[in-house]
Amino acid sequence: MSESTVTSKGQITIPVDIRVSLSLHAGERVVFNTLEDGTVIMRAKNKSILDLEGSLSDSNPTNTKVSIEDMSIGQDK
Repeated sequence: MSESTVTSKGQITIPVDIRVSLSLHAGERVVFNTLEDGTVIMRAKNKSILDLEGSLSDSNPTNTKVSIEDMSIGQDK
């Protein structure tokens, strides 16, 4: 577990092991999300949507159109 101290200006230094695991470099942004139970998730905002190119297989080789309803997860049909 890593630990950091909040300064009087509300700043913290992200520990080196966390920066390495997130591939964070100087000037990059991080995003904080607070869950209902008080858990805070910090994630690096250093990936582009373009990094996803080619990451999915062609699951629709016939180029069939799919309706919005068929794309929805968790909805009763």
